[in-house]
Amino acid sequence: MTTHQFPVVLTAQGATTDNEDVVGDNVTVVNAMYLALLNAEEIAPNALRSYFVDFYLTQALDGGFAQYVFMTPDREELDGYIREGLEGMGAREHLELFNRTAALYDLLSERDTEAYLEDDADEAADRSEGVAAMEAVDNEFEELFETEDVTGLNAQWLRGQEGLLVLEPEELAAHIAERVATVTNLAERRAEAELEDAPEFELIIRELCDMAGHRLEKITMGDPNHEHNGETVLAWHFKTNKGEFIMLDDDLEAVMIDPATQEVVATVEFELEEELAEA
Repeated sequence: MTTHQFPVVLTAQGATTDNEDVVGDNVTVVNAMYLALLNAEEIAPNALRSYFVDFYLTQALDGGFAQYVFMTPDREELDGYIREGLEGMGAREHLELFNRTAALYDLLSERDTEAYLEDDADEAADRSEGVAAMEAVDNEFEELFETEDVTGLNAQWLRGQEGLLVLEPEELAAHIAERVATVTNLAERRAEAELEDAPEFELIIRELCDMAGHRLEKITMGDPNHEHNGETVLAWHFKTNKGEFIMLDDDLEAVMIDPATQEVVATVEFELEEELAEA
């Protein structure tokens, strides 16, 4: 997953505590690196493998494999980290069960997948063999968790990493800062991170500007009393490199309008919610 060699990093306090805290310390360090906008290619692969094994265990213990699937945006990538992590730390029985569970899940029909993920108790009597098989491996996971100590294996594996760095808090901050200083597109990453936290109306306005070939300069105000086609609607006023415009949106589409001419400059159509599409 990466050609670069970065060390696994633990804090001085975290590295000397019990197994659960050692694994949790790695999670905290990886989260700090993600928060500093380092990406997976800039973090030790084994730190990520430990991190995602712990993520999988947490989700599976709370809600079975269904919760892991629900909470995982890209299973192909995470499945790889988890398989490699379980193998690396010697959790052979959990690796076998993970592979078997993932294979069973991937064979489910669309209807069975929905039934398994929703876990509808009202349909318990009508469960298919596929759903029943998934429930059986979920139960098997809970039993195996009591006999193969994955957290202990994970912690032991972390402590034994070649080149392991054990740092005081201020040293950790400096270490992460040194890695961040080597990132050549940091400004771009910061802009992307800001967009992830942006409100929906801003994302819509930015998409409209992109479609129209404009560069957004400033969103000036939201006007809840804007008159449009004889109705009072919410309008967002914004400025681009080509002038001032407004954005109106409803359940079906959003439009970018030149307020001087009332010309529609760009339109974004919204995807219908699944339940509306099926109605």
